[in-house]
Amino acid sequence: MRHDTIIVLDYGSQYTQLIARRVREANVYCELLPWDVPAEDVLALNPQGFILSGGPNSVYDVGAPVLPDYVLQSGKPVLGICYGMQLLVHRLGGRVAGSQRREYGPAELELDARENLLFRDWRLEEELSMGNSQLSITNAQSSIQLVWMSHGDKVEVLPPGFVPLAHTGNSPLAAAADVGRGYYAVQFHPEVVHTPQGGRLLSNFVHHICGCRADWTPANFIEEQVMAIREQVGNGRVVLGLSGGVDSAVAAALIHKAIGEQLVCIFVNHGLLRKGEAEQVVATFEREQGMHLVAVNAIEEYLDALDGVTEPERKRRIIGERFVRIFERESRKLGHIEFLAQGTIYPDVIESAGKGKKDAHVIKTHHNVGGLPDDMHFELVEPLKQLFKDEVRALGTELGLPDSLVWRQPFPGPGLAIRCLGDLTWERLERLRQADAIFTEELRAAQMLRAGTQQAFAVLLPVKSVGVMGDGRTYEEVIALRAVTTEDFMTADWARLPYDLLAHVSRRIVNEVQGVNRVVYDVTSKPPGTIEWE
Repeated sequence: MRHDTIIVLDYGSQYTQLIARRVREANVYCELLPWDVPAEDVLALNPQGFILSGGPNSVYDVGAPVLPDYVLQSGKPVLGICYGMQLLVHRLGGRVAGSQRREYGPAELELDARENLLFRDWRLEEELSMGNSQLSITNAQSSIQLVWMSHGDKVEVLPPGFVPLAHTGNSPLAAAADVGRGYYAVQFHPEVVHTPQGGRLLSNFVHHICGCRADWTPANFIEEQVMAIREQVGNGRVVLGLSGGVDSAVAAALIHKAIGEQLVCIFVNHGLLRKGEAEQVVATFEREQGMHLVAVNAIEEYLDALDGVTEPERKRRIIGERFVRIFERESRKLGHIEFLAQGTIYPDVIESAGKGKKDAHVIKTHHNVGGLPDDMHFELVEPLKQLFKDEVRALGTELGLPDSLVWRQPFPGPGLAIRCLGDLTWERLERLRQADAIFTEELRAAQMLRAGTQQAFAVLLPVKSVGVMGDGRTYEEVIALRAVTTEDFMTADWARLPYDLLAHVSRRIVNEVQGVNRVVYDVTSKPPGTIEWE
């Protein structure tokens, strides 16, 4: 099946990935590409429309990103967001000027053209929540909505053919359109959660303006990937590193559906897993899912390789290389195997300076992306690499995986190696395992493991602090607790856990985990921090 496709051209906004996610939530396939990608690569996808992202530049900057000719020449609808709006207006003969003050944060948007398709069915949430079944559509529609602004320059004069659609107190032309040519532009960011009706706006654009079908669904994705995997693999055999995490579990289920016994899952117990995890992986996939699973005890091998290594990127690369070497060794025992499957997902690719971020800095490297040796002897099979985490979970449910797997807490490829800061010894790993298990247990008891947090874990710090336990003075290690709320794992905020819960967890850890006398809670958002500490 060939999907209707929307192309999101990336001009460098921190929110660009969210545009793609929102379009997919509308069940429309989209691809995120750098703004300067060759025209033939874009047009080969036969796009139904284009979205121009925001970005940090001014259209008047020397060397500022430009609007490619093929976008306007295509005759397809275009939606410009923030810098994308300014770019579209500037290219078509309007005028962009520097604002007297930067507009950043929430703003009240007042609609000037409520009947425009872009703002179709924008509703006032307070009115709808009253539960008044007699509320008419006219009354439910609101001319004033909350939106999220983040810009310096703003549009001062619209190009010929454009009409204003909305304004804010600081932006008289906060939205505009040339309906005849299918050009739409908004100064605010509809993709972020701080614009409550933003998802509806993007859905309106892709469905009612671009005419896209709502056919990007888990069921369709499974059907397509099953065919793609069979075409890539043929009669070959695939080996997959099964960690027990959501991504590798869903990848395993999808590939197993496609090629059955041609898939061999290898579970490497590297000693860097959470409490009870090794036993759970074997029980779930070998006994319950009926997959061909090879369990390898490589604890000593990993600890020897990581002895004395404290720098996080070195840890990641050592773990990644060891991972592949073990796979090569174990696969030789299984006979000829040509393919290595991985649960790489879209945020992994993006954060490793992959697709859509041509000039991005490398944020992380692990054995899913970027940490593989150059002389690796496998061809990669990565069926999830275009999916966000929420799409992976939906796929897992569609494949029939149990909720205990689908909604499992995310866990990094290098495991506890990047949560145990400093030296990796068995004693310190056990200390971290126990503290992490206490935190998870108490979050589950408080019904906050899934509803109140999207990722939560403990970190063992390579520092010691003075404490008093009983009548004695102690000098022991520190545990940091980390819990975040997020929709997409591209950005995250620290979870506002109840003080009583944190106090109870702290008491338990200090009393039950030998070698720890202090517990702290991380209140850093992403950005500027990352979710993991290393």
